[in-house]
Amino acid sequence: MSIEQALAKTRGGLLSRLFGRGDEKLTAEWLDSLEESLLRADLSVSLVDPLMAQLRDLFATGAIKTVPKALDAVRDTLVAALAGDLALNSSGQKPRVILIVGVNGSGKTTTAAKLAKRLKDAGERPLLAAADTFRAAAIEQLERWAERIDVPVVSGKPEGDPAAVVFDAVQAAAARDNTTVIADTAGRLHTKGHLMDELGKIVRVTGRARAGAPDEVLLVLDGTAGQNAIQQARQFTATAAVTGLVVAKLDGTAKGGAVFAIAQELKLPVKLVGVGEKPDDLIPMDPVAFVNGLLPAHT
Repeated sequence: MSIEQALAKTRGGLLSRLFGRGDEKLTAEWLDSLEESLLRADLSVSLVDPLMAQLRDLFATGAIKTVPKALDAVRDTLVAALAGDLALNSSGQKPRVILIVGVNGSGKTTTAAKLAKRLKDAGERPLLAAADTFRAAAIEQLERWAERIDVPVVSGKPEGDPAAVVFDAVQAAAARDNTTVIADTAGRLHTKGHLMDELGKIVRVTGRARAGAPDEVLLVLDGTAGQNAIQQARQFTATAAVTGLVVAKLDGTAKGGAVFAIAQELKLPVKLVGVGEKPDDLIPMDPVAFVNGLLPAHT
């Protein structure tokens, strides 16, 4: 699925409000409708307020007179909000280690598997680590995915030490010449202090398995949660030194604008987006394609 297809629900709501009249002449009322639509799509107030102030100034001075010109300015602002270093980090050491973190239900385990599939298709030799030992179902789920995409997996025992699983996976990858370890960690609730402490331990132990690891800590956020995901993200960022974000389930929400709120609030790049349930439905963030999918060119 493409970014444009994934954003259909969000775009549908915006289109019905912004383009329903087919009126290309810019008016104060249309600007009010634009502001409401952007906020309904869950863009943050801190992003929308300065954008609307700028547009209203340009409208008042006559610098912008048409809807297409106003939307061009919106697109430019939104693309800039998602800009940054979107490539996956790598220190050059082998194996590269990527930790996948997030709460249960965010799409974390499937994201780990889909990322492995993506790297395998790119010519890498990934290895999965089923380190969510607090949930036997998560171990079984990742093992099924590993078989489906034909990628090796190192699994822990239920209630076992998740840090030890990641350590063993890094050691196994080095011995087998796997290029990347992708570790699915426990779906911790950000309000559970002892579980967050366990996540910190995983990060420390990973560094002992390979100096400088992890290379990347990707926080998976449920796109359907909107701005409610931000509080979770703050705690994860403090505990695990999150380096990038994955927004999953983008196809299931009418509030895809939360991606901008999340990126701006956390000052972290959204590196990947989940756009469906198939193995190939995890794709790199493309700011221009994302914004065009949200606000297509006016016709």
